[in-house]
Amino acid sequence: MKCPFCNQDNTRVVDSRPADDNSSIRRRRLCDACGKRFTTYEKVETIPLIVIKKDQTREEYDRRKIEDGIMRACYKRPTPIQRIREAIDEIELEIFNREEKEIESKIIGEIVMDRLKDLDAVAYVRFASVYREFKDINTFMDELKKFLN
Repeated sequence: MKCPFCNQDNTRVVDSRPADDNSSIRRRRLCDACGKRFTTYEKVETIPLIVIKKDQTREEYDRRKIEDGIMRACYKRPTPIQRIREAIDEIELEIFNREEKEIESKIIGEIVMDRLKDLDAVAYVRFASVYREFKDINTFMDELKKFLN
């Protein structure tokens, strides 16, 4: 493992334990060259999941897209980053527990919206407004009414 500080590849593991999600291993490493410590995570490689987009094109699943969408929805909200990370982990777990090789992006979007509903109401509405592509104020109000009921 290369050191992120000095790029040397002589590092060693000084501590190893399960990560918070119990699906990866957290390793504390020490660089023998510069003496700095850093953390790495080791995760089991899964079967690639293909996402079928709205235009029927296919691309490999990318966790960062979910993270980016949720972080944009939670921008300037009082939601703790730990709760956001837990929600992302839950979303990903639900997606992979389906044990499908392909999944439609609209299913992923619905799962994300379902989690955001419990996480932060404003973030939910922000995400829904982009995801559902509201054409006018009436469709936006319809979604708000669904949420309030």
